[in-house]
Amino acid sequence: MEDHCTAKRPLVILTGPTAVGKTDLSIRLAKALDGEIISADSMQVYRYMDIGSAKIRPEEMEGVPHHLLDVLDPWEEFNVTRFQSMAKEALAGIYARGRVPIVTGGTGFYIQALAYDIDFTENEDNGQVRKELEALGREKGPEFLHAMLREVDEASAQAIHTNNIKRVIRAIEFYRLTGTPISQHNQKERERTSPYDLYYYVLTCQRSRLYERIEQRVDKMVEAGLVEEVRRLREMGCHRGMVSMQGLGYKEILDYLDGTCTLDEALYVLKRDTRHFAKRQLTWFKRERDVRWLVLEEYGFDQEKLLRHILDEVKGPL
Repeated sequence: MEDHCTAKRPLVILTGPTAVGKTDLSIRLAKALDGEIISADSMQVYRYMDIGSAKIRPEEMEGVPHHLLDVLDPWEEFNVTRFQSMAKEALAGIYARGRVPIVTGGTGFYIQALAYDIDFTENEDNGQVRKELEALGREKGPEFLHAMLREVDEASAQAIHTNNIKRVIRAIEFYRLTGTPISQHNQKERERTSPYDLYYYVLTCQRSRLYERIEQRVDKMVEAGLVEEVRRLREMGCHRGMVSMQGLGYKEILDYLDGTCTLDEALYVLKRDTRHFAKRQLTWFKRERDVRWLVLEEYGFDQEKLLRHILDEVKGPL
């Protein structure tokens, strides 16, 4: 007999800003819950991009199955709709095996898409509008496109950075095709309740401590061979125009390899932009409903205490 708890299946999310320490805790959690991990990271999905994306190494997995790691080549496009469909496929398999899915990674938009099963209305007949807007962007620059967006969807213009041309185009295109601002559509979607029994944890710590961890992580990446990794990707034909090469750690080192800055300058920019990115991630999670904050200082940075706290909450309904 089914009880009321089985109506919604459990979905555990472990997220937080970059470099906060999600990976180690996710492995402990998966082992304790007999779980499998789905990566919610826009860069770790790519093969050959290990150091710059801070991808977990096989020996660190301790036998825990991981999904959506190393499944695409760097020249393939990856976006939220593709993530959502691949992650839902992984979820179906995990549930079928009677195990608990743990979504871990820092791409908040992806996590939201999966947790609330958000509908990204994709219009089939959008190739022409997109091509026209892309051509306009090449001819008149990102500021022109951003101004166009501001005219039809002020909220999206405020939320999307001028240089994020892909999302600016998508927002204008959505308005052109539906007559509705995408911000309005997204707001409606955000009000959905989750189809899962959701345990949505955000790890965080004091800003100064987080920034220190970011600095150390970048230094370790360089020691581990980040420059060589980007050089290899460049030799494989990867360039700045690719979605994969626009990730933090890749575009900055490409600039160095292209001779537009010194290595020290590239690393300065990488550390600064990673700090800004972490700040934006925290802003995103603060806006989300259902979030349970785990402040590392409150647990004395003790992974065991953190784990016990999560297990007390999750294991009850399982």
